[in-house]
Amino acid sequence: MDPNEPHPFSSNNYSDAQGPIVTRPPRANPPRRSGMRILSLVLGVVLLLGAGLVTGLALGRDTNSNKNVASGPATTTSIAPVVATTPTTTPTAAQQAAPTSLDAAAVAAKVVPSVVTVQVGSGGSPLGSGSGIIYDSGGHIVTNNHVVEAGTEYRAVLSDGREYPAELVGTDPTTDLAVLQITATDLTPTTIGSSDALTVGDPAVAVGSPLGLPGGPSLTVGVISAFGREVSTDATTHLVGMLQTDAPITQGSSGGALVDGNGRLVGITTAVGVSSVGIEGIGFATPVEILTRVADEIITTGSASSAYLGIYGSTEYVDTADGGSLPIGVSIESVDPGTAAEAAGLQAGDVISELNGKTIDTMEQLIALLRRHAANETITLSVTAGGSGTVKPVDVVLGQRPNV
Repeated sequence: MDPNEPHPFSSNNYSDAQGPIVTRPPRANPPRRSGMRILSLVLGVVLLLGAGLVTGLALGRDTNSNKNVASGPATTTSIAPVVATTPTTTPTAAQQAAPTSLDAAAVAAKVVPSVVTVQVGSGGSPLGSGSGIIYDSGGHIVTNNHVVEAGTEYRAVLSDGREYPAELVGTDPTTDLAVLQITATDLTPTTIGSSDALTVGDPAVAVGSPLGLPGGPSLTVGVISAFGREVSTDATTHLVGMLQTDAPITQGSSGGALVDGNGRLVGITTAVGVSSVGIEGIGFATPVEILTRVADEIITTGSASSAYLGIYGSTEYVDTADGGSLPIGVSIESVDPGTAAEAAGLQAGDVISELNGKTIDTMEQLIALLRRHAANETITLSVTAGGSGTVKPVDVVLGQRPNV
């Protein structure tokens, strides 16, 4: 298959244990070549890489309700993707409160210096470009894996025009994240926010490097449109728990910042929705809670773990008085032997309704929350033992997702 042609979506069962296949970044497009073409499909997904070619990818829904919690979820809507010291402390929910009105100029002044253009090459030849976020004063830059994966040589162009060679510290294809590092002074690390403190309708500002154009990052304004979206960029790449925004996200903005009305990072721009008529004005960002977990692991160890619970399950529903049905948790259908779930005493018939105090109504929510945690980390589940009606806390030491 031509690497610039879309991959067909597979409706078969899939597993996060398989590494995603992401199309190569497009050829770098110098400023004199600002045109692009979009290869999109009905209900499709595209990676927003550099200027030039954007790859359209089909999207579908897995009709099999059983999914392993170490598996990537399917999705019901169209989507498309869009490149240490300690970062600023995450604020509390009260501190995170959205402003009553958005001052876009103030957000730009705060955020633009923290966003870079990532230029990707191999063998001295340019391959494409994307965006990145200055994560800390040690020069670590977080971007998307699909921005860097085809390259062997990287440069970071800062908003003030400074350029530095960058080294690849590590990648995590499962979450489509990567970390680069530059040696530089006078950096402006991003301020870490919280997606958990947001509500639908809160201001959202996207900052990235459209088309790889010179002159620094650009800023677009919108709102948080939805939470917990599931994005499939091809048959094996499944991103979960994504933020949805109508803030325009342009090609070359992969790895850019999605911030709240106070300029605090809430996600990394990764995908946009497309259809047969083109990009639909629906953008998606990986939540900052996943970003920080993965980035910190890569900075510390050079790689990121993938937590594995080890159950097969499906969303549990109860009937409502008016004849409807309501999701109330995840019903465990089977437990893999030798896994974290078995060691914690989980059994078929149990229903999981919370993870570390966060409500879980669906299988997709459980998978998304697990992405925030590392292997060997201890979590607490609220579990109703099969048929008992009694909810009890269960501590689980998460395992490492098997490489199958």
